[in-house]
Amino acid sequence: MDFWYRIRFPLLFSGMVALLAGLWAGLLRLGWDFPLLTPDLPESHGPLMVACFLSVVIGLERAVALGHRWAYATPFFTGIGGFIYIFASSSPVGPILITIGAVSLVIINTVIIALQPALFTVIMGIGSIALLVGDIMWVLDFPIYQIVIWWAGFLILTITAERLELSRFLKPSKLAQTLFLIACAMFMAGMLAMSVSPDIGTIPAGIGILALTLWLGKYDIARRTIRQTGLTRFVAVCLLSGYVWLGVGGTLFLFSGVFEPGQYYDATLHAIFVGFVLSMIFGHAPIIFPAVLKVEVPYTPRFYSHLALLHVSLILRIASDLGGLDAGQMWGGLINEIAILMFIANTAGAVVGNKLKSKPA
Repeated sequence: MDFWYRIRFPLLFSGMVALLAGLWAGLLRLGWDFPLLTPDLPESHGPLMVACFLSVVIGLERAVALGHRWAYATPFFTGIGGFIYIFASSSPVGPILITIGAVSLVIINTVIIALQPALFTVIMGIGSIALLVGDIMWVLDFPIYQIVIWWAGFLILTITAERLELSRFLKPSKLAQTLFLIACAMFMAGMLAMSVSPDIGTIPAGIGILALTLWLGKYDIARRTIRQTGLTRFVAVCLLSGYVWLGVGGTLFLFSGVFEPGQYYDATLHAIFVGFVLSMIFGHAPIIFPAVLKVEVPYTPRFYSHLALLHVSLILRIASDLGGLDAGQMWGGLINEIAILMFIANTAGAVVGNKLKSKPA
């Protein structure tokens, strides 16, 4: 078996370690009285979830898509940096290695743009630059609330660019592509403005996010595939529900005023990172895992259980954020994480069950 195929499993494992550590850190931040594995773990929640876990997953998917061995530098450096950061968060080594991984992702996307110049590849490349900017700010010890808009930009631009790519089956008009570009430009303008001052970019950022939400609702192929059955419908439900949360995040930006820690800050971030991003992951996992890991993930109706739990718990959490209800925030966050663990268990169960069925008697 080729080394570069086998290395995908430990690379994904490094991302899963960052995910589990990030989930634990999130519970500690919410006030749950669980063991403190490392002194600074509660402050590591955001970086572990985005700069480590999601960067490993997206970097691995991009490396497989590009097909060059050097492209595995993204998940490799990010994964190793994540391990170091978990156990030595005060050391700059972990963030520096993770930033090197982000540099590699920018290079990957640059190569992809050269091979396939198109609007969606350019926007995806800008998304990777947003990740790199955020990581550099992290290394330079900027406050997380100033960094997080760049990490959000990485995910929003990457995901929406991928949806633009898939919309080619509907043959979007020049007008549709122009509207997409305008929405991205508005969001990026807000993102840049928020880096100058946390109070002057929230309006354009929110308008840009809402414009992207409306674009996805109008032009995304999920509007049609939701009429089908099985896995195709499940993916469409994940996507469309995720777009609703993206719209909630954009709306909260408009009301947040100054984007810094507080009730709107927490609600906005979790609407985007949990509601939007995790819905995308839940929907795409049965498609991406076979391509990346060469393991089949057969659809089962059980997949709806973790998706429904995620949305219900997120409603509780965001309503509690806006209402200042500490108990609701704690329980909403805990059930959010149970939904993620259910997703992992249901996905693994589908893989194992399929292997047992296909095993000769």
